[in-house]
Amino acid sequence: MEYLLILTEDDDEFACRTDERAGDYWAEWTAFVGEINASGIVRYGAALQPPSTASTVRVRDGVRSVQDGPFAESKENLGGIFVIDVPDLDAALEWAAKRPRSGSAEVRPLLGMAPADD
Repeated sequence: MEYLLILTEDDDEFACRTDERAGDYWAEWTAFVGEINASGIVRYGAALQPPSTASTVRVRDGVRSVQDGPFAESKENLGGIFVIDVPDLDAALEWAAKRPRSGSAEVRPLLGMAPADD
């Protein structure tokens, strides 16, 4: 079954990417990414640029509006995602618990959708 791991960090952890703590930060994440990729369960994964680079699009009554930055006010920033294929929720939760450093990992099953007809 496929699950999405949604990895978040607070502002301080996100700052570690580029400050004097970057070496330790990236070493821990590189080890985790290496382990999860070596397991063979990753279907897709990506780290994200900072929240300040986001754009939020809404369409109301046919009118599109674009807001710079993430729409939701949050104490955590979306840092990256993995789509993994594991036997069950328990296995997905085990991988989520291995994420390095502080922050959270939301685990959500993907909704299987039939491919569009050509």
